[in-house]
Amino acid sequence: MTLEQLLPAGWTLDEIREISGDRKAEPLTTDRVVTWLDRPEGNEQRLRPQIVLGFQGLCLVKPVDDEDWYMGHLEDDGSVCCWSAYSDLYEALRGL
Repeated sequence: MTLEQLLPAGWTLDEIREISGDRKAEPLTTDRVVTWLDRPEGNEQRLRPQIVLGFQGLCLVKPVDDEDWYMGHLEDDGSVCCWSAYSDLYEALRGL
């Protein structure tokens, strides 16, 4: 599947770049470890990424079987550590 087929209806990479303000935003491979740090408990949960978007060190992750978008940062080893969640892509992009 292409990125546009995986994104919510009507979304394109160009629109993501425009709303985020990051003209270099790009899809990243989903073959990586993604963890969600549930606060305030501090529990870690493994997410299975369907989409990973990179924004100069920050990432947005859309997991398989989950409608939320998770924001996090890219670790040196290529994994993503998420610490914030948004109910839709537009709000997640505005939160970058």
